[in-house]
Amino acid sequence: MLSLMRKHAKSWLIKFLIFIIAIVFIFYFGYSFTARRGLKMAYVNGDLISGMEYDKTYRDLLEALQKQYKDMWNDNLIKTFDLKNRALEGLISQKLISQEARRLGLDVTEEEVQKAIMNYPAFQVNGQFVIGRYRSLLNYNRMKPEDFEASISQDLLEEKLKQFLFAFMEVTGQEVLEHYTFANEKIKIRFVQFKPDDFKKSLKADQAATEAFFNDHKEAYRVPEKIKIAYVVINPEAFSDQVKITDLEINEYYEYHIDTFSQPNEVKARHILFKLNQYATKAEEKGVREKAEKVLEEARSGKDFSALAEKYSEGPTKSKGGDLGYFSRGRMVKTFEDIAFKLKKGEISDLVRTRFGYHIIKVEDVKKAETKTLDEVRDQIVEALIKSASAELAHEKGLTLIDQMPYDADLDQYASGHGYKAKHTGFFTQDQSIPDIGGDEKLRQSLFSLDKKNISEVIELKDKFYIFQVFDKKASYLPEMAEVALKVKEDAIAHLAAREAKAAAQAYLVELQAGKSWDELAKDRNFMPKETEFFSRREPIPEIGYEPLMHETAFGLNDRKRYADTVFENDKGAFVIRWEAKKGIDQVKYEEEKEKYRFSLMLAKQRLAFKNWIENLRKNADIEIVTPLT
Repeated sequence: MLSLMRKHAKSWLIKFLIFIIAIVFIFYFGYSFTARRGLKMAYVNGDLISGMEYDKTYRDLLEALQKQYKDMWNDNLIKTFDLKNRALEGLISQKLISQEARRLGLDVTEEEVQKAIMNYPAFQVNGQFVIGRYRSLLNYNRMKPEDFEASISQDLLEEKLKQFLFAFMEVTGQEVLEHYTFANEKIKIRFVQFKPDDFKKSLKADQAATEAFFNDHKEAYRVPEKIKIAYVVINPEAFSDQVKITDLEINEYYEYHIDTFSQPNEVKARHILFKLNQYATKAEEKGVREKAEKVLEEARSGKDFSALAEKYSEGPTKSKGGDLGYFSRGRMVKTFEDIAFKLKKGEISDLVRTRFGYHIIKVEDVKKAETKTLDEVRDQIVEALIKSASAELAHEKGLTLIDQMPYDADLDQYASGHGYKAKHTGFFTQDQSIPDIGGDEKLRQSLFSLDKKNISEVIELKDKFYIFQVFDKKASYLPEMAEVALKVKEDAIAHLAAREAKAAAQAYLVELQAGKSWDELAKDRNFMPKETEFFSRREPIPEIGYEPLMHETAFGLNDRKRYADTVFENDKGAFVIRWEAKKGIDQVKYEEEKEKYRFSLMLAKQRLAFKNWIENLRKNADIEIVTPLT
């Protein structure tokens, strides 16, 4: 048709046809756009959320996800992420925040917005705001300055509101101590394990019991949705012989990536650390310093520095003889690195004081800064340029295949007609790795959102390019018992065995609670109780695993109440536990870390308070959805 129109471009018939098309566009799309502008989405306490506001918020969310998923994105994921509702819910929250801010007399001035933008690191070069960078970055992200400024204004308003709400919120020293103690105190326990396998031999599940078990646990046997895919692999290596690299390209690459070929000053060092809290008393500091000076004398007398570090150091590199490896400037505490970079190879420092304590540093090697010449890295550059150009050609080939592909194409036939052979996977679920491909959760999520026979975009994966087609789909379903009879029978017996193990454990616990000795009862039953190492609430229980209820209960026991009131179960069996000992927190470490815990605790309190505040506003707000989302 386009060819026909070009051929008869001066014909009055073609001109009339173009006129008719133009009229249709003006009236239809003009009307549609105007109607969209005037659309009313919702009212929040009488304030309107317009169609334009909604469209922009929805578009921003969509673009953010598209950037995150890149070539794995497809429009079916819109439903998966419930973007329409998320956009509207976000706007409702914004309206509530703005309304409450106005009620409290809070506002954001143009000067505040301008200052925030000028302090934005992305818009700065060498610490100075550059208007050209500001405009180019916004343009690159397809954002108008007024839209960006509006979002900054909203962020500043929300921040002011939070400052107002949290002005009188504080974290006391007692709260920090309790939070730190909760996370870092440790206990150890003893336990007796009742394994279900020990009870299986004496158990049988008849037909009636098996059927009853199946009826009670049907959902456990649900077969998840499965797909089978066809795919074409476009390997960039197949295009490498088409690439020609010029000297100009090599020179430009070298200049642009000069940092890659530059080696900064580096030193290889060991150190011996004598820990000392920065708030230590003079007496404490004197004691640590005297100890460090004695070790310094030993080091300078010729004794093996590595052995001294293993014996005396209190730092994390103690087991490695204090070895820090090679490091450049900016990697260590400034005081430490200033001394290290002044030392010559083989020299040992005086005592160096940092916030961690006293250090003795020995430099074992020094690497001076250097930049490799173009000749030294030419082969490396050529290889990188060929790889990059080959990838571009392969990607372009993939895009061409997609562009020319009919809507309802069969990938097997289409690929064959263009010199490629499509491969096929077996059926797999969304939780399984894609056979022979791998890929991550985003890729699987993208593929499962496609309908049968749908074709993906060109997707880059492990330096190759793929085109996928959903070849077949099997919906999730509940199987008949006959289909899973062996598994059900096995599970029914395992269930009965677990129940027997729990009953035996409960009987054992009753005897302990009645006063029977732990050791005597274990001996009578021919059990070998086990004792764990010390563990914290954040660590799994040795040989048992992470069991929240068991953790919570065990940390509530003490030397006056050593037994829990219940037994505990997991996939390893039933457990009877006894509290053995408690280890308090390391006070020196607490002093070092308490400000970090204070900060995290304050953030957690603020997040919870703000969330509750928003929920309370919504609960009491008059929210009317005018245009339901479809």
